[in-house]
Amino acid sequence: MSIFRFKKFEVRNEKSAMKVNTDGVLLGAACPVRPDMKNVLDIGTGTGTIALMLAQRISALTQTTDSSIDLNIIGIDIDEDAAAEAGANFAASAWARSLEARRQALAELSVDRAFDLIVSNPPYYDSSLTNPDAKKTAARHTDETGLSFREVLEFAGKHLAQEGIVSMVLPADQEASVLRHGRMNGLKLAEILRIRTVERKPSSRIIITFIHDNQTVTPTEKQLTIMNKGKYTDEYISLVKDFYLFA
Repeated sequence: MSIFRFKKFEVRNEKSAMKVNTDGVLLGAACPVRPDMKNVLDIGTGTGTIALMLAQRISALTQTTDSSIDLNIIGIDIDEDAAAEAGANFAASAWARSLEARRQALAELSVDRAFDLIVSNPPYYDSSLTNPDAKKTAARHTDETGLSFREVLEFAGKHLAQEGIVSMVLPADQEASVLRHGRMNGLKLAEILRIRTVERKPSSRIIITFIHDNQTVTPTEKQLTIMNKGKYTDEYISLVKDFYLFA
């Protein structure tokens, strides 16, 4: 059995094509959260790691326990095995009553609430070579899943709460396109975190956060370097210290 152990929860990492990965952990650790966030949606949840991290972070802010059901985090995935594995990981956690996994495509999601927070680690590759493993292809390629950041932003434009936020991790070269599609859906930039593996290299990933365009905010830009001289940087360790065992 493949199990990835975090400080306060464990993740079975066998059936989902999208395994525990650095991008997802960075999004779960870095996306903005507030104690008043009650309704959260994780689109393309995979193993459920991001949803579990958000449950830990928001619960810590509100000092809630599993006996409180105010927090409602839904993780959706089109892959049956991924949704089942996420559900098992949710059930085994301290926040089981606040977490729900659904096998569902975003386009099929029946919405009965506005979301305070929407997060996604969407497939990156629109036109690269596909993997012969169909499930891995579906997890990595937007043309196979029908899920892209465009659809996430379109959904958020319609179903984000008035003071809600949507946050995604994406390749850095998609920044201009995602900003343009955000504006097309009535959203504007609130925060961008540029991530590079080492200081001498350009940013390879961004965590980009949007709000409704009628909200008042001064956009912030930050930089995160993961490694320096073969060691994790202090800023990276500070970000993930509540989750990774080594931090």
